[in-house]
Amino acid sequence: QVRLVDSGGGLVQVGGSLRLSCAASGFTLDDYTIGWFRQAPGKEREAVSCINSRGGKTYYPDSVKGRFTISRDNAKNTVYLQMNSLKPEDTAVYYCAFRYLRCSSYPREYNYWGRGTQVTVSS
Repeated sequence: QVRLVDSGGGLVQVGGSLRLSCAASGFTLDDYTIGWFRQAPGKEREAVSCINSRGGKTYYPDSVKGRFTISRDNAKNTVYLQMNSLKPEDTAVYYCAFRYLRCSSYPREYNYWGRGTQVTVSS
């Protein structure tokens, strides 16, 4: 059974850090492109990071570049999103998702999603 579990969210102060995890079961995560998205109340879901399959390139929008880092741990079948220097505007529910092709910033192009993990940055 294919399953993605995203976790690691929480409440953090401005300037703090969190590491989100996206753990897979039922398939090998390294065979797929993994994207991290976020959705704040009243806003559309937006891409915050992506990593292509099998050690491929990573991508970040300007809003998080230099603060967020995506990485894989193939032994644990897990992808991480390290988030540093967090800002109040980073507050959202964060989701990981996979797709078969290369990175895309369009949520509709992803095939399977985790349930999300809440990140709240307090000022």
